Formats: sequence, C-alpha cells, structure tokens
Amino acid sequence: MRPNSRKSLLYRDCVALTLGGALLGMPLADALADSTLPPISIGAGMRTSFTHTDADSKIFSDASGNPSKTKDDFALDSIRLYVSGSVTENIKFMFNTEYNGSTENVQVMDAAAMFSFSDAFNIWAGRFLPPSDRSNLYGPYYANNWSVYNDGVQDGYPFESVGRDDGVMYWGQFGGLKVAAGAFDVNNAIQRSTTGSSDVLWAGRVMYDFWEVENGYYLNGTYYGEKDLLALGVSGQSAGTGHAYSGDFLLEKNFKGAGVLNVEAEYAKYDGLGGYAATALPAFESSDGYYGLVGYLLPQVVGVGKFQGLVKYAETTFKYPTTSDIKQKTAEFDVNYIIKPFNARVTLFFVDYSFDGISGKDFKQVGLGVQLQI
Repeated sequence: MRPNSRKSLLYRDCVALTLGGALLGMPLADALADSTLPPISIGAGMRTSFTHTDADSKIFSDASGNPSKTKDDFALDSIRLYVSGSVTENIKFMFNTEYNGSTENVQVMDAAAMFSFSDAFNIWAGRFLPPSDRSNLYGPYYANNWSVYNDGVQDGYPFESVGRDDGVMYWGQFGGLKVAAGAFDVNNAIQRSTTGSSDVLWAGRVMYDFWEVENGYYLNGTYYGEKDLLALGVSGQSAGTGHAYSGDFLLEKNFKGAGVLNVEAEYAKYDGLGGYAATALPAFESSDGYYGLVGYLLPQVVGVGKFQGLVKYAETTFKYPTTSDIKQKTAEFDVNYIIKPFNARVTLFFVDYSFDGISGKDFKQVGLGVQLQI
C-alpha cells in the first residue's frame, strides 16, 4: 500500500453485513463491528511503449533472421493489480501482482502483512521492497524518468521478484528521520559471490527529510510540486561475503507560478552482491557508479496537462577479475506530458548507451511511453 496509487473501488456494504449477520445468527452490532475499518482498495496500473533502437553493430535479427543494426518494438511493459485493506485497526494486508512484458509472466509482486502500531513502530512480513535505494522504493510508476533501471546504478540490489524479497522488517518514522532494517531470503541466482553458509540477507536504510516530511515507507521520485524536499538516504545489504551499498539525494522545489525543479542523484557500489549490466555486457565481478537527474515541470497548463523536461546522466564501471574494466555511460532526455500525477502521463524519450573498454556494443533508443493507473 502506498500514497496516491490506489483509488478505492470496493466498499464494505452495511446492508450486506446486516443480511450476513442475520443469516449467521449474529447480532446486528457484531455484523457491523468492522464497518468502521477503512475500505478495501483495488487498483491497477499499465505501462506500454514503442521503442526504436539503433546499434553500432548488427546485434539484432530482423523478421527473416538476418543480422540487423535496428529494432522496432511495441511493448506492453507492465501491468499491475493492486489490492490492500485492513484486517484490524493496526493490521493491514497488501497483495499486488505484476505482468512483465519481457518475460510474458505474471508474478506475485507484493504479499505482505503490515503491523502498524505507531509511526515509530511498524513490522512487515512476507514479500515487499526491502530497505534499499530510493530508486527501488519508488519503482517505475513513481519515477521521474521513463527508462529506469538501465544504467547499472539504480536499484541493483538483489531481489526475488520486481525489486521485492521475502522476509521480515522493522521500520519507523521519527519526524523527518526514517529508519528500516530487516532480514530477507538470499536469492543465489543473482548473487555474484559465494555466501558460505549464510542463508540470510541483512538490509538497512536511514533517510532524513530536511524540509517537508515524506510519510510512509515507500517513496516517490518526484511529487510534482506537492512537497518541497531536501532528502538524503543511505542503504546497505550484506549476505555472506557479498555487500552492496548506496547513497541517494533528492531536492524538489516548487517555485509556485514559475514551475517545479527536481534534482536527484545516487552513488551505488555492488561488491559481490546484486548489480546489473546491459545485456550487451558479459558477467562481471563488481560494479560502482553514479547518476544525476534534473527535471523541470512548467507551470502552464497546455490542453489537459503540463510539460516537464528532464535530463539524466549516469556512469558505471564494471570490474572483471582477468580482463579490463568496462565503463557504461547512459544519457537520457525526456519530455513528459503530465495529465494526472503518476496516474496519467505520456513520455517522449531518447537514451544513448555507450561502452568504453568493449567495441560494437553502443546503441541508441528513441520511443514513446504511456502510463496509466486507477
């Protein structure tokens, strides 16, 4: 469950409860006992895109199977179903699914029991986003840029499904300070070092909001001017001999009639745990890198929405035990048309991927993406 993402569609019906209570022989007061709980929330999200890719060498195949430098792709990138509700006043349940367009599979994304006794004391158990970088805690639907998780920096922490892992976690909020720590399952398939006898992944995060406060555990990449933010966060995970850690930064300032400035940055190092690279690169031992992002939302309403310009640049170095390092450079330029924050946007994007230390792997992408949520 997270802010701004689910519109309540299903409400407990007092008449139905009354009839159910009568049929079961329960007093009317018992039948209506839970009617004061918040409504069950059901929502959905979709991301779809068209992408044209132009590579420096023939790394693709055309419809006839011949080598090609270009590729055109219409993709249903993601479909999500969100369900959440309250069991009691202090116990909530979250269940979300994800259809992955690249694998054509439907996965259990979240399935979590959430025990919330106060802002300072919350226990989650099941499958959910573990303590990690801000990029993982906002996901693609709440990111500022379209082509997330392709730069070797963002969200390289290990996961079981869609950035999530199975485990248990404590998190608490103390004004602007937010802390989280937990123990999670080790997914050996994506670890890059031997974990010995360890079968537990330890994860933690500390974040502080210097200006306005971001309530709740999950975060956003932008608030489109609803908050003035200056936030710093550090995260780390460890399993056996593998380690991963990162630091992230977000500044957002609403200049009222002059628009909204957004600045985001992160440094991440994946040392034998997690990490990822472009599909064009061979497996690596460790990596470290950074990115910086600047976006500006114009104040004028054009038609039914507002335009936002965005630029992002990232560098990641992949280290190999017996060969030279490879450096990936990623530059992205977006023009976003924001119809309804997070729930309706159209993005024209251009991304340039280049690789130092290996030849024939550079490529560029231009495309159009659409995101909707209800």
